[in-house]
This record gives sequence, C-alpha cells and structure tokens, in this order.
Amino acid sequence: MSNSFKNILVSTRDGVATVTINRPDKLNTLSRETLHELREATQVILEAGDVRTAIVTGVGEKAFCAGADVSELSKLDVSGAKAFAELGQGIFSMIESGGKPFIGALNGYAFGGGCELALACGIRIASENAKLAQSEIKLGIITGFGGSQRLTRIVGKARALELCLLGDAIDATTAREWGLVARVVPSARLMEEANAIASKLASYSPIAMKYTLEAIHRAAEAPLDEGLTYEASLFGLCFATEDMKEGTSAFLQKRKPNFGGK
Repeated sequence: MSNSFKNILVSTRDGVATVTINRPDKLNTLSRETLHELREATQVILEAGDVRTAIVTGVGEKAFCAGADVSELSKLDVSGAKAFAELGQGIFSMIESGGKPFIGALNGYAFGGGCELALACGIRIASENAKLAQSEIKLGIITGFGGSQRLTRIVGKARALELCLLGDAIDATTAREWGLVARVVPSARLMEEANAIASKLASYSPIAMKYTLEAIHRAAEAPLDEGLTYEASLFGLCFATEDMKEGTSAFLQKRKPNFGGK
C-alpha cells in the first residue's frame, strides 16, 4: 500500500485496511486530489489478497468529511461539474460494490459528499458527536455523489426528501433511528468499535462476504422473485468453495474456522 498520499493516511493490519482523510484544516473535505487518492487506495484495497475489509474515517474528532471542497466547486462549469460528480460516483460505487465490506467510522461532521461517502459504506457507525447532512441545497446545487439515490434506498423517499430539500443536519441518535447508521458509541470508543467489527469481518470467508454484499445490493433493486433466484444461485456457488468445506468442518469439529478465500 502506498504511503505517498498527501491527503489521506492508509494502514493495513491483520487483514484490515484503514483509510483516514487527513485534511483537518479543511474539515477533511474532498478536493479533486483527495478523491483521486481515495480512488487509488480503494483500488489497491479491493485487489489486495491479504485485505478483507476496510475502515474509512477522518482525522480528529470534529469532522469525518465535511463534503466537497467548495473553493473548487465554485470554479466549475457545467461539464466540469458533471465530470466531478462522475468521479465521486465512480469511487463511491467501488466502495459500495467492490466485493469487500467497508466500515464508515463517522467521527464528526458527515456533510454533503461526506455523508455520501458514508452511505457508500456497507456498515456505518457514528460517534455521539457526529452529525449528518445532505447540505448541498444551501449552495444552490444538489447531491452529486449518489446521495439522492442511496438515501432513498436506505431511509425511504420521505426522509430522503427532507434531508436533501432542507439540508439540515441530524444528530447521531436520529441517524440511528432513521437507519443511516447502525451504531452510536462514545467518541473515545469509535475506532475501538470499528476495529472490533473489522476484525470479525476479517475472520470470515471473503467469498461469502462478497456474495452477501451482492445479494443485498440486488435486493434493493430487483423484484422479490428475481432477488430470491439470485440469492439461491449465489448460495449454490458457495458450495463449490473450500471456504464452505472449512466452515462446515470447523463447526462440526467445534473449532474456529480458518478461511482461505478459495
């Protein structure tokens, strides 16, 4: 994993990669350069055989990611803005659908593009001081990195409209009640909790996790009968893997499985 990034920090340990946005003076906002670095890091994580899951967070306790860098947004024309949106959408789709679970550890403000980054993560946990907002409407623009689409699928049309039209922030407790985050923990315990979840994921079969992600993503888009057919197909494919044989053998032998990802 490259350590030459300017705007993000990346580390890997025991099958878990941690990506930390490192622009504290800019509330960890997403400049074009930061997005390119995030794309490179994500690609490496997805291709690394020794990495099974990843945590995404921000430096400090104030901001996870306060959105796109407005100083750059203000200079875009129509074609440039569309290209910028497509850049962010492509990266977030990699995070969401790349086949490995990403954990969003929201340590503060998750506004605009930062909220959209969180939405792309399969599991989201928040510190008690976290706040989430799709605040683009206050800049005279709309969500560009997938917020309108993922929010509608996650929290429903009514709440997606409220978040995107009003642009107001909600606190971590409300975010949990709405299904935007799965857990809320004290700030001091956020990374401990994220790492505990990541360690558990890293111990599971990467093939089974990949198929689980695929099945659930399909459930959000396909009619029930199509989703069930797809699930059954993926279930069947699991039985061609060494991981299935290891998992069932370990269970019957009352020992911990050692999944090799094959």
